[in-house]
Amino acid sequence: MTALAPATIAALAGVAAVFGLVIGSFLNVVVSRVPAGIPLTRESRCPACDAPVRPWQNVPVLSWMLLRGRCATCRTAISARYPLVELATGVAFAGVTAATLATTTLPAAATAVVLVAYLYFVSIAIALTLIDLDTHRLPNAIVLPSYLVAGALFALACLLGADWSALLRAGIGAAVLYGFYAVLRLVRPDGMGGGDVKLAGVIGLYLGWLGWGALAVGAFAAFVLGGVFGLALMGLQRAGRRTAIPFGPWMLLGALGGIAAGEWLAGWYTGTVFTT
Repeated sequence: MTALAPATIAALAGVAAVFGLVIGSFLNVVVSRVPAGIPLTRESRCPACDAPVRPWQNVPVLSWMLLRGRCATCRTAISARYPLVELATGVAFAGVTAATLATTTLPAAATAVVLVAYLYFVSIAIALTLIDLDTHRLPNAIVLPSYLVAGALFALACLLGADWSALLRAGIGAAVLYGFYAVLRLVRPDGMGGGDVKLAGVIGLYLGWLGWGALAVGAFAAFVLGGVFGLALMGLQRAGRRTAIPFGPWMLLGALGGIAAGEWLAGWYTGTVFTT
């Protein structure tokens, strides 16, 4: 793929940000409805007065600001989490798009497919993080289809010019990380949930596609981040040694770190070790 001009990358990242705001609005629906088993196709209504949410009241971020964070009908407060999720998704989409377009060496068509794959991962990462924090669950309805989505998109990217070895590496990454978490669950059933094990395979797919360094850094970062958070809670006397803390968010945050900088960190570390 011919390198794009910085202005072109910035413009495309801006388009991705707007798209991300829309997806963020949808993710708010996913987060509230999937754990409750409510169909995503049902009309949006105010949970307090059951008034339907009109299209103009559902514009990402802007509607919340114009309504001053309250339902247009009953004036019940609307959580600020809704616009924050929309903003976070927009920023994440812009960042992933800019980073992908600035660093890719793949043909244009393959780059587009890989970009879609990672935008999908960012979307499920945001949704699963919030669901796990709210319910301590990682729903199969989101996790299991992600294997098919990622596998199909990466296979299509290979058909369009990406290296088939990346797909093989992604498959190995999924198997290794799934197996590792499965062993942890066997050893400590009370410390690792079945949802974490299933999610590990999805994370392994995405990290493995990028490289062994991304896989190693992303997998290790989850335990570092989760451990630091747990120790901080214990230090603040907000949790004890047996307090259940959702691990999914740290798995996903570690994965995003591995995606963003895993290959660079792994290269820096191995270069430092072998040159000293």
